[in-house]
Amino acid sequence: MTMTDAGRRSLTSMRDGFASVLFADPDLQAEAEQPDCFADLHLDQIVRAATAGREEYELCGFYHRPLDDPEHVRHRQDVLDELRDGSLREAVTAFAGEMRVVRRYVRVAQQSRHGLSRQRWFLEATAVYRDAARGLGRALREAAPRAAGLAALTRHLSELLASAEFERFASECGALREELGALEYTVTIRGAQVQVDSFGGEERLAPRVEETFARFAQREAPSPARRFKDLAGLNHVEEQVLDRVARLFPEPFERLREFCERHRSVFDEPLVRFDREVQFYLGYLEFIEPLMARGLRFARAELEADTGIVVEDGFDLSLAATLASEGTTPVTNDCRLDDPERVLVVSGPNQGGKTTFARMVGQVHYLASLGLLVPAGRAALSLPDRVFTHFEREESLETLRGKFEDELVRIRGILEAATDRSLLVMNESFGSTTLADGRLVGSEIVRRIIGLRSLCVFVTFIDELASLGPETVSMMSTVAPDDPSQRTFRIERRPADGRAYAAALARKYRLGYEELRTRIGS
Repeated sequence: MTMTDAGRRSLTSMRDGFASVLFADPDLQAEAEQPDCFADLHLDQIVRAATAGREEYELCGFYHRPLDDPEHVRHRQDVLDELRDGSLREAVTAFAGEMRVVRRYVRVAQQSRHGLSRQRWFLEATAVYRDAARGLGRALREAAPRAAGLAALTRHLSELLASAEFERFASECGALREELGALEYTVTIRGAQVQVDSFGGEERLAPRVEETFARFAQREAPSPARRFKDLAGLNHVEEQVLDRVARLFPEPFERLREFCERHRSVFDEPLVRFDREVQFYLGYLEFIEPLMARGLRFARAELEADTGIVVEDGFDLSLAATLASEGTTPVTNDCRLDDPERVLVVSGPNQGGKTTFARMVGQVHYLASLGLLVPAGRAALSLPDRVFTHFEREESLETLRGKFEDELVRIRGILEAATDRSLLVMNESFGSTTLADGRLVGSEIVRRIIGLRSLCVFVTFIDELASLGPETVSMMSTVAPDDPSQRTFRIERRPADGRAYAAALARKYRLGYEELRTRIGS
């Protein structure tokens, strides 16, 4: 189907301004590998949950392409805000469901070995598509969305539906379905012989059969329009019956053939792209809404011009999804960096939530760069050009390097690639070496990060790294005041005190010196 000049201009403007319908990414269609930070930040778990049930749309690649242009991010944020509206979202969800039917019918048509059956399935697919496009058009007109992507789609769809080409297609589709549905013929079966003839007023046996078996009916019979789906996979007898019906009524079947030939490209490319791209937003909303119902807050990231960080009530989204299945929610935390501060040094007792805190900071930045709501009550940040992570790795025989050497090699690669717009998330680096070596190397690494002016979250057991200058900020995981063995999972901005609370843990689990002596002696 061709487009009007106005429709062509609308599509061109969408392509010039944004490379797709709902995204503002000029390289959207290019394949992208999963970023290295995915596993460390548990983003892979988030993506699996947000795309579950939508595998047919192949959405993972969208998550692999973070943006570093605030305008593009705001484009997505605006779309997501609009889709949170109940009526518009309901209409978009209905459109997506109808497009699923369209794709299923097209697949059946492509797989059908019988030409007439293939043409009839294609006609049904175009009929569902016609109604889906009209329904979406009405919903968009009523909603009058202001988001640039949805507003452009609204204009394009309005012009498409009003075009002479679409009107002609829609009229032909409806008339042809009505004509084919009105055909009447008789099928006479005598033993192994099947005869097909024109209907000549013979007694209709269907009412008598239905009356006879009415008492066995368990549910309402499908309408004739719905019964067509049973024609998939015709056997050889049914195929011959259909061939003979076509010979009895050659004109409508010839019009069916011409219709399929003329409208092979009827499916509008922007609508098809919209159907896929909108799943990126709908899937994420469906993933986070149960967490919001539990009281967790999600925020539209504020994209600041400076290079600081403000996160209020932030939490690890992957952990929140896990805890939700257990009926609980994670502890939320705040963090802040103001100029000239660049590095958050997080220390404190083990199992106190330090790694979870670091993941939260990384997730907030990465999800913000996708234009999605971030797991926090408020987040003000600058978009990173890249998010780098350095988490502990198992030794690999392939590298023939020790663990400490491998850490240094990986960190060197990060420092060579990082810029003043990068975010580094480093977790328990240099835990495989001595305290003296860790302090020496860690201090040098932090100074290099400060020199790059990168933002960094550095989880470490080396408290001294928090006092290397005004660019470093100390944060500590805390314990219950009356029971040092009880972790609060709160990370607070305070000077490092060098206490690991190992003795308290040992007493809690009866592993202290006196307890062990008593148990050994007994």
